[in-house]
Amino acid sequence: MIEVKNVTKKYGKLLANDSLSFTVRPGEISILAGPNGAGKSTIIKSIAGLLRFQGEILICGKKNKSLEAKRNLGYIPELPALYDMLTIWEHMEFIARAYSLENWKERAENLFRRLELDDKKNKLGSELSKGMQQKISICCGLLPSPKVLLFDEPLVGLDPHAIKELKNMLVEYKQQGTAVLLSTHMLDSVAEFWDSTNIMIKGKIAASRSREEIIGTGEDLEKLFFEITENNKNTKEEVKE
Repeated sequence: MIEVKNVTKKYGKLLANDSLSFTVRPGEISILAGPNGAGKSTIIKSIAGLLRFQGEILICGKKNKSLEAKRNLGYIPELPALYDMLTIWEHMEFIARAYSLENWKERAENLFRRLELDDKKNKLGSELSKGMQQKISICCGLLPSPKVLLFDEPLVGLDPHAIKELKNMLVEYKQQGTAVLLSTHMLDSVAEFWDSTNIMIKGKIAASRSREEIIGTGEDLEKLFFEITENNKNTKEEVKE
């Protein structure tokens, strides 16, 4: 479970996140949607414990920077950050040691098979394309079987097979009770499996919807998204004038 309570993050004078509050429950796939620069990556990085912030973030009831929280957290960043001189199998071993995992090799093999990496175990991180690096980043995040998963634009750079397989994995984690938070600006890519959505503009949540609300009212989420973002653009133009 993820609990974000009144989180504010500034970069100098820039207010990137403005008193954000939301919850992602076990067995829920929650989407952070919004245009580039809305503050999605900032709150994802804050939840992952990579940034300082004001407010409170809890992972499974523990402060997000605590060791207990980190043991339950898997984070897949937008830009993969692999070790150039480690093979992709050595990346798996590194994660296994960091999390003190036992009997992890079969799980790593399965992840490699699903993402079509099993013939590339001895490739170095520096030898891989960006799409291949993204696949390894996903494997690293999933190997510990975390109770909470953070994805920042996870589908960017993946080939069609990997996109399909990752979507299947997300649904499987949901069924296992994992809380999944996924940042994207492409709502159509996650339309079939999301449970809740927060649309962000200028560091704030401009609208929140659950799938039940959308189904009950007949509202079009993508239309709502574009209305909010277009209104924001119009406001900027009026200010300039």
